[in-house]
Amino acid sequence: MTVKGQSPRVLVLGIGNILWADEGFGVRAVEEFHRRYTVPGNVTVLDGGTQGLYLVNFLQEADYLIVFDAVDYGVEPGTLKLVRDDEVPKFTGAKKMSLHQTGFQEVLSAADLLGQYPERLALIGCQALDLEDWGGPLTAPVRAQLDPAIATACAVLAEWGIALEPRTTPLAESEHLLGNDIDLARYERLPMPNAADS
Repeated sequence: MTVKGQSPRVLVLGIGNILWADEGFGVRAVEEFHRRYTVPGNVTVLDGGTQGLYLVNFLQEADYLIVFDAVDYGVEPGTLKLVRDDEVPKFTGAKKMSLHQTGFQEVLSAADLLGQYPERLALIGCQALDLEDWGGPLTAPVRAQLDPAIATACAVLAEWGIALEPRTTPLAESEHLLGNDIDLARYERLPMPNAADS
């Protein structure tokens, strides 16, 4: 809960699995957001990947939450939507990769049951086109929504009184959200394995 006179604790979170094409939208969006902007000390930027219930602690510490995710709205692929507050749990997560994977709805429910739930939520979701291409990149209509998604996040943060600063120097390698050649630029440049080589 926000304490009067104190800045709200804000979490900007990307979730998804970069190994399944458009399922990686949320991770790629938060990665790009982090590459472009510095944030004040009360804001945390996090690649949540597929961590499931391990994210509950982060949610419990957040007064306000923005989530980037691939979502199944049942609309045209590449459609970007902003959903807020009580509507968010209805729309999180386009697909579970296995029966054992915890969906983000369950993460929100767990935080709520534990009595520490963000006061404000904003889901910036993009309708996926392809969730089956193992090792594949974002599809063109979903990739095209990265810039609009980041602009939407900036607008929401501005509403919440959070000032961002565009980065003036490139991020150092140690400051990247994703390392080991899985950042967007390197991952999508890597050659796909050739069946004849294996």
